[in-house]
Amino acid sequence: MTDMNQLRLRAQTYATIRGFFSERGVLEVETPMLSAAGNTDPNIQSFHTNFSGHVDAGARERWLRTSPEFPLKRLLAAGVGDCYELGRVFRNGEAGGRHNPEFTMLEWYRVGWDHNRLAREVIDLLERLLLGAGRTFEIVETTYRGLFHDALGVDALLDPIEVLKKPLADANISSEGLERDDWLDLLLTHRIQPEFPRDRVTIVSEFPASQCALARIRKSDPPVAERFEAYVGRYEVANGYHELNDAAEQRARFEGDNAKRRQRGDAEVPMDERLLAVLGDMPACAGVALGIERLLMVLADTDAIADVLAFPFSEA
Repeated sequence: MTDMNQLRLRAQTYATIRGFFSERGVLEVETPMLSAAGNTDPNIQSFHTNFSGHVDAGARERWLRTSPEFPLKRLLAAGVGDCYELGRVFRNGEAGGRHNPEFTMLEWYRVGWDHNRLAREVIDLLERLLLGAGRTFEIVETTYRGLFHDALGVDALLDPIEVLKKPLADANISSEGLERDDWLDLLLTHRIQPEFPRDRVTIVSEFPASQCALARIRKSDPPVAERFEAYVGRYEVANGYHELNDAAEQRARFEGDNAKRRQRGDAEVPMDERLLAVLGDMPACAGVALGIERLLMVLADTDAIADVLAFPFSEA
């Protein structure tokens, strides 16, 4: 069991977050944790269960959410306006010193905003929380391409795999099955993130188009995904998008995810047809997800997620 001071830190963090959004007129909502659809992302594994009640209640197979994104977007399509949710999410297989299969996510959406404007609001929230914990910090904003160029001298958008592999030559990494984006991720986690200063907030934007997830793609040369990530020290704490609201394109991405799952020998995950049916009605907006445990680890100055949980997975 964690230190009682960490429980108080979590409660105070929640209060600060709710006050922050109340001041800005962003509505707190609550959406289902169990859904008939799951997250198709091949790099995220979901928990699922079966409903044993009356058959008229709906699909028996239910998926525990990995984020509240899909139902929040359905609310946006229905006209709810700026909104956020602070709640539990679940990811199978993610347990260890810095991961817990059950954790808390803050996700919010701003109608009419793009990812750059939303990144500024993320900075505002982090500033309030960090200063409240007595932390001083600097803010650095860069692009994905600029980050890799400055840190490693490689072009993350154009260099071939053989060039990207060179900074990892001494890491003894098996290249079997690794694609270009896998090497970029390894460079980020093994060579770049560990060098981020402890007292720095780093905002990285304009990701490769191949890493678009649910973001819009800007047709520049080369094209880039309109998304950003926020880091405090070496920890990624938030991931934001200029949200895609093209249902046909989103369906194609979901289908691509499931195709990759089939290639890996993994089970397909049912697509969220309710989201796809209304996605075209969702207003232009930007959204971001922030991991509360990662944030609490930063505020508590600890590298162990167990320190900020009442009971970690092994003791739950």
